[in-house]
Amino acid sequence: MPLSQEEKKYTYADYLTYPEDERWEIFDGVPLMQAAPAPIHQEILMELSKQIAVYLTGKTCKIYPAPFCVRLPEGYEKDDKEVKNIVEPDISIICDKFKIDEMGCNGAPDMIIEIISPSSIKKDRFLKFNMYEKAGVKEYWIVEPDQKLVSVFLLQTNGRFSRPEMYTDEDSINVSIFPDLVINLSTVFTVS
Repeated sequence: MPLSQEEKKYTYADYLTYPEDERWEIFDGVPLMQAAPAPIHQEILMELSKQIAVYLTGKTCKIYPAPFCVRLPEGYEKDDKEVKNIVEPDISIICDKFKIDEMGCNGAPDMIIEIISPSSIKKDRFLKFNMYEKAGVKEYWIVEPDQKLVSVFLLQTNGRFSRPEMYTDEDSINVSIFPDLVINLSTVFTVS
């Protein structure tokens, strides 16, 4: 008997059929449409991307701001089209060039930054947190524009994220995967 619409598990094959002008993510086979980001979200995204991109100039690691498709296979899929976890992080940093293909990233980025908006709080703090931890993302930042706060989670040797290191708009953050990269949060949060 075929699955009902409510029980169907969506995959990357379904994702590829969605309209290009819509942003979708799929969490364990459940599709969720993304709302358009607010101007402050985009300003913070651009400032963080700028600081990181300048640092990465001439290096092998690359930065990819949204929209950028990241497929997180769980290892049992027969091919790429069966992946049931597809996200579009605000910022992805990838150091393994073999994870990049014409459709985006296949596997865990080294670092992900998500900028919280009212419609994404649950996804970013819970769904994506757990998904990124399980996938092996080395460093995960959650940026809260209204609070001018950044929570940094580092993947530990036990495969779990650390307790968050918290930073405000008066701080700078040393990026763990690039020890000589320091992000100045005063410029990130003084946009607009």
